Amino acid sequence: MAKALAAATGARLIRLQCHEGIDVHHALYDWDYARQLLALRAAEAGIDEGELFSRRFLLRRPLLEALEHDGPVVLLIDEIDRADDEFEAFLLELLSDFQVTIPELGTVRARRRPLVVLTSNRTRELHDALKRRCLYHWIDYPTPEREAEILRVRAPEVEEAVAARVCEAVARLRGAELYKLPGVGETIAWARALAALPGESLEDTLGVALKVREDLDRVRAEGVLDGV
Repeated sequence: MAKALAAATGARLIRLQCHEGIDVHHALYDWDYARQLLALRAAEAGIDEGELFSRRFLLRRPLLEALEHDGPVVLLIDEIDRADDEFEAFLLELLSDFQVTIPELGTVRARRRPLVVLTSNRTRELHDALKRRCLYHWIDYPTPEREAEILRVRAPEVEEAVAARVCEAVARLRGAELYKLPGVGETIAWARALAALPGESLEDTLGVALKVREDLDRVRAEGVLDGV
């Protein structure tokens, strides 16, 4: 969705991929310690390189890049649920006032407010303070007809008959009790795999759509894809 918004508005897409342990130095800014060390050595030799904690030694990370970009920006903060509570709290100032505070430099305000998209896979609950700063939108699985349209656009090399079979198969898988249901990405990958391997069947390539052994065993044992 963030990519589509950026393409539709002509904006630059800046992505911050969240992970366990992410902090300000990964997301907002860091200092170029190697250049600072060289500046210190230069100062010892009598060469003035200026203030060590100044803009020239600052490394901009995705959040600061989004705030200071001159043109329109779509900022994707992906899988915020993988970050910890402290990082979530850090984002509150950014999402409410579109500004951040760098202790050595002061407050940096957005030159132009970015359009921010946050995604979550619900591996943990997000705090109410963060939710209050967002509009919530649940992206459900598309209907088989809509998924077939997406498949035609994303994988035009796939024959119509193959695309129809894959979409029907994926719809059946989503109706089964599985640990991990296939998404649209798996639908596209499955169709492309069948197009690249014309002699293979849905059963032979089932591992493209399902990535959990128990799911594979259940689908095969219960004959979920029989007749597709």
